Amino acid sequence: MNWDIVKGNWKKLSGKVREEWGDFTDNDIEEMAGRRDQLIGKLQEKYGYARGEAEQKADEWAKRNTIVTE
Repeated sequence: MNWDIVKGNWKKLSGKVREEWGDFTDNDIEEMAGRRDQLIGKLQEKYGYARGEAEQKADEWAKRNTIVTE
């Protein structure tokens, strides 16, 4: 998964983040700014996921919500 695509389209994708994880505030969304590590940290903080589970959820979300062209 290429997180550069997520980061580059963050403004469009932030609504999808809110749909998936409604506990995130606007400030949380801004702080993440499409960065995988920030999303994973917020998932751990807000939802109590273990690191591996948060990574899996973040990557699954990114895969569902981005189109990768090669």
